[in-house]
Amino acid sequence: MDYKNKIFWVTGASSGIGEAVVYELLERGANVIASSNKPDELAKVEKNCNGREDMISTVSFDLADTDSIETIVAQVFEKHKRIDVLINLGGVSQRASITETPLWLDRKIMDINYFGTIALSKAVLAYMIRQGSGHILATSSISGRFGFPLRSAYSASKQALHGFFETLHIENRKHNVRASVIIPGRVKTNISFNALTASGKEHGKMDAGLAKGISPDKAARKILRGFERNKREILVGGNELLMLYIRKYFPTIFFNIAGKISPH
Repeated sequence: MDYKNKIFWVTGASSGIGEAVVYELLERGANVIASSNKPDELAKVEKNCNGREDMISTVSFDLADTDSIETIVAQVFEKHKRIDVLINLGGVSQRASITETPLWLDRKIMDINYFGTIALSKAVLAYMIRQGSGHILATSSISGRFGFPLRSAYSASKQALHGFFETLHIENRKHNVRASVIIPGRVKTNISFNALTASGKEHGKMDAGLAKGISPDKAARKILRGFERNKREILVGGNELLMLYIRKYFPTIFFNIAGKISPH
């Protein structure tokens, strides 16, 4: 794929996979709009672009503030005139059991991971239909394909994305707009540090499983390889991805295994 003269909008771009995707896109010659709710961290990403500062711009906003998203999208299109690809990588995880998770926390996680993502995607979709092309990617998780301890709200929010973006793809092929879902397994990022506990505070720890995950750089390359191949679902990770196949073809074995895996 020729990335030059293409404009990519990446959320969750201030760290982890999102930051790595930004750098990979710049290496390929793309123009990038980087977003997150951490403007200071975005500024650091911009400074790390190795002489490509003219190819990146930043837009800071909170996915949970869905009322502001249409205005932000309008401003982005006013400035850049078009968006070729939207890569939704922003989100938050969870470390709390169902019985200790208050309903307001379920709503908060759903607001960020699901409603924030679809609000941005729906607003961008309208412009992509108008321009006659586009590709929107959403980030799920292997927990978006099956339940997992201490991830009830997170898993639910990610599973909901599959139904939405499969429908978006089916409805909008006639407009030359495609959709894909990224399914990461274990990637060594700060997602467990930032995961929300039952009190709503950050977990503040690196999970042992994530510490053994693939690097964000490798994850970014896998995502872009899947994008280039126009895959509907892009699997990103290591051996833990086998759980997807076990869940699909051997559900009884899956439930036995899932109950024995450490959720940290």
